[in-house]
Amino acid sequence: MAEKNLANFAFLSQLSLHRQVFVLALPMVLSNITVPLLGLVDAAVIGHLEHSWYLGGVAVGGTMISVTFWLLGFLRMATTGLSAQAFGARDGHQQGRVLVQGLIMAWGFALALLLIHPWVADAVMYFSDASEAVKLHAESYFSIRIWGAPAALANLVLMGWLLGLQNARVPMWLLIITNAANIVFDLLFVLVFDWKVEGAAAASVCAEYLGFLIGMRFALGEWRRLNLPKISQLVSHSVEGLGRFVRLNRDIFLRSLSLQAAFTFMTFQGASLGDDIVAANAVLMSFLMLISFAMDGFAYAIEAMVGKAVGAKDRRELWYAMVITTLWSGVIALGIALVFGLQGQAIIGLISSIDVVQQQASQYLPWLVAMPLVSMWCFLLDGIFIGATRGREMRNSMFLASCCFFLVWWLCSAWGNHALWAAMLSFMAMRGLTLAWVFWRHWQADTFLVTER
Repeated sequence: MAEKNLANFAFLSQLSLHRQVFVLALPMVLSNITVPLLGLVDAAVIGHLEHSWYLGGVAVGGTMISVTFWLLGFLRMATTGLSAQAFGARDGHQQGRVLVQGLIMAWGFALALLLIHPWVADAVMYFSDASEAVKLHAESYFSIRIWGAPAALANLVLMGWLLGLQNARVPMWLLIITNAANIVFDLLFVLVFDWKVEGAAAASVCAEYLGFLIGMRFALGEWRRLNLPKISQLVSHSVEGLGRFVRLNRDIFLRSLSLQAAFTFMTFQGASLGDDIVAANAVLMSFLMLISFAMDGFAYAIEAMVGKAVGAKDRRELWYAMVITTLWSGVIALGIALVFGLQGQAIIGLISSIDVVQQQASQYLPWLVAMPLVSMWCFLLDGIFIGATRGREMRNSMFLASCCFFLVWWLCSAWGNHALWAAMLSFMAMRGLTLAWVFWRHWQADTFLVTER
């Protein structure tokens, strides 16, 4: 009888359920938009200095920081899943403990980064083909930006915790305020104080700490509203459940490494095919970024909703969250595919005015038209498994998908750049298929709501 009720889609007429998805998804989509805006302002401010190596230094140093913090993004994902489950279970002690454990772990990683960052910078610069001037400014930028790590990593935890409490507006404002402050500090430090590359790095550090202070204020407000236990009590019991938290973070980190391996290989292999190909791929990767901006919002929403349902052990709520989020993700993915199909040439022209790059990018555009419809499943299922805190299965799925990526590229290598895009499409497809298969097995056995301890 329960399965029959779940198969009834009459609940799709309940506007409150649709509103719940958009209340969580839209703020995250809007906040994502501020990220490339910040990059454009950084480039515009530094790009107006007298030498090109300043911009090169910021680009290389910024990439080093971005990859480092991105690989530590498991702090947000794990915190979202665990806090959402505690929220669904109405377990105040666990809600508070997740935040305390997350902040302790974030500051532990930040301390490690501060201690080892000179050797990290030396290693990256050793393998870089950049000019000595670019290396010098990149190392300077990185050595300043890294001091923002305690705030930047703590902000990941704060965002994840608040999102797990079904509050997406505060993380949205946290990102918007942080990035807006970064832009203001950029203009002040670089254009007014003439601190050049060091000014751009200092601007980001100041913005990260400002964001941390604002985030803590919001978090403490939620703490009081939910009447959670005193922080001193939770610190003394912070080791409870820490093993699960560490294992989850470990598995998501390994998943992220596999993901980064595929994207890094695509960049370097594309570069080996010539300057025109690597430029065309850079243009098309911006299409992939647009897909991720839209799909990430719904992935964040389903993380919070699934985590709440798992914590409450509510199979019906889990079903409702998945169906409605899948419905709207499908609508968005279809819309993006249509835009790419109908206006893709025009978008390429907006990104690059170089004829040969436009011609090359147009050859591979059909892969990007198919990408939203194929990749939406891996975004959604990632969100579902993060909400259920099933990191081990996500890790294994990503490993299999990465193997599929390299296998397809090897089998199709005679196709040149088409082989890379075929591999990327198969990578996205395999991520979705493997997670869907694992989820179906759990759903049939009624074990998806059972969480690891």
